Amino acid sequence: MREAQWKDYELIDCSEGERLERWGDIILIRPDPQIIWKTPRQNPLWKKAHARYLRSATGGGAWQYYQKLPEQWKLHYRELTFGIKPMGFKHTGVFPEQAVNWDFAAQMIREAGRPLKILNLFAYTGAATLACLQAGASVTHVDASKGMVQWAKENAALSGLADRPVRWLVDDCLKFVQREQRRGNRYDGMIMDPPSYGRGPGGEVWKLEEQLFSLVEQCLPILSEDARFFILNSYTTGLSPSVMEYLLGVMLCPRFGGSVSGDEIGLHVSESGLTLPCGSTAVWKGQ
Repeated sequence: MREAQWKDYELIDCSEGERLERWGDIILIRPDPQIIWKTPRQNPLWKKAHARYLRSATGGGAWQYYQKLPEQWKLHYRELTFGIKPMGFKHTGVFPEQAVNWDFAAQMIREAGRPLKILNLFAYTGAATLACLQAGASVTHVDASKGMVQWAKENAALSGLADRPVRWLVDDCLKFVQREQRRGNRYDGMIMDPPSYGRGPGGEVWKLEEQLFSLVEQCLPILSEDARFFILNSYTTGLSPSVMEYLLGVMLCPRFGGSVSGDEIGLHVSESGLTLPCGSTAVWKGQ
């Protein structure tokens, strides 16, 4: 399992469906349904959290605040800086386990020996985009949420990267890829973190297990012939790292060569010394 190495973020403990986390100087408790064990909550910070996200029996949930929080605060990872704030549905604006993928993309860009064009789909608040910009690539950042793209722009400014070559686009990712095919645009690397489930503007249902093959298939024509990498991430329970690894292997290797690998990504738990799995990633590396 691949673990992210953080200083500003810490997964302190996890027990009975909840995480105890440090985000800079702020302590939060957030739900995580895969935490099925009931271990003693001996760390005193369980009783000193600034806020806790409580799920509702009718769906959704809300933050319960025990101490006054700033409207937004900063979190640092290597040279990058992100704005953090409690959001609906327990999120904070950053998925810390994804840092291993940011590092991988940055390494591939630095080792390329040439300028790379990267496409980041379902790009959220832009952490992967910033890592690629920091490494010297030009990036096209695409997300369907106007608010998330604006947040990503703010993160770029916080990280001193606002003047780097980046296109910020509010768009449907699949439709954007199809237009890029018609325009003849090509990319040297792709990062994709699609949602598990959702609804389109016309009410159509999106289920990742059913749509992922066609989504990746649509991306192949806009990969350059000497592309460097393709990162596919998922939080969908039914999509194991091995399944996604196989998918990329049969789709990319026959055409582009290279190699594929898949693994769980996770976070080190300070209290137990173990690793909490947090998602699945498959990676294709060009030759």
